[in-house]
Amino acid sequence: MPGEPTNPKEAWEGPNGKEWKKASDEEMGSIIENDTLDLVNLPPGRKAISSKWLFKRKTDADGNIERYKSRL
Repeated sequence: MPGEPTNPKEAWEGPNGKEWKKASDEEMGSIIENDTLDLVNLPPGRKAISSKWLFKRKTDADGNIERYKSRL
C-alpha cells in the first residue's frame, strides 16, 4: 500500500480519489456545520494565514483500511 497523499491533487486524482474526496467533503461539511471558520474580507496590507490538508488511512488491527480521513 502506498503512503498517504501529501496534497489534495495527489489524494483526489490518485487511485483512491473517490474515498479521499468523500473524506474531504465530510471534513468541510463538519467545518461548516460547526461554524469553525468565518470568511471575512482581508484588510489592506494584511496576509492570510495558510492552511494545509492532511490525509490519513485508519486501519484495524490486521492492517485493513477502515476509513479514509482528511483534516484541514
